[in-house]
Amino acid sequence: MFRFNVPGRPPFWVTAGGECNPGESFEQAARRELLEETGIVADPGPQIARTTPEFVTPQGEPVQADERYFIVSAEEPRIDISRHTVLEQKLMTQHRWFEAEELSNWHEAVFPENLAEMIAANTPS
Repeated sequence: MFRFNVPGRPPFWVTAGGECNPGESFEQAARRELLEETGIVADPGPQIARTTPEFVTPQGEPVQADERYFIVSAEEPRIDISRHTVLEQKLMTQHRWFEAEELSNWHEAVFPENLAEMIAANTPS
């Protein structure tokens, strides 16, 4: 996950992701964003959730999003942020892997807020 430090807002953590390019499926966008933000080359697994949050981007633009979440298996935990844009480099100040149980009790905001439940509902016991 990535920690965002947006001026005027408390820090928050989000999953890798972003918007779909024209003509791109959610699965294609997930694959591309995963590579751009983490350096991980992997196909997304099944879609496990869909949310439609409203929020304001760091640039001040109000958004009604259509977000899809996928389970992805990575062969290595190494993260490569060399493909981040200038804005991402400025705002995405940290990254780390979380244990599932950490997500519900993290001391900073985590989005989506129900990420731990999404994972638990889609992970074999």
